[in-house]
Amino acid sequence: MPKIKTNRGAAKRFRLTSNGKIKRCKAYASHILTKKSTKRKRNLRKQTLAAPSDVKRIRRMLGI
Repeated sequence: MPKIKTNRGAAKRFRLTSNGKIKRCKAYASHILTKKSTKRKRNLRKQTLAAPSDVKRIRRMLGI
């Protein structure tokens, strides 16, 4: 069996925590920022964990 190639798009978007959970950045923070409140934009800067329903697919894309 050949090795599974890492999905390069996924590799740029997701990081693994030391406990094996998957970190991701939040969406909606790149443009059309004038109508969004300062509080909302500040919260979009923070990273969060990937949803449990997506973890299996993300792990496969990362080759973990």
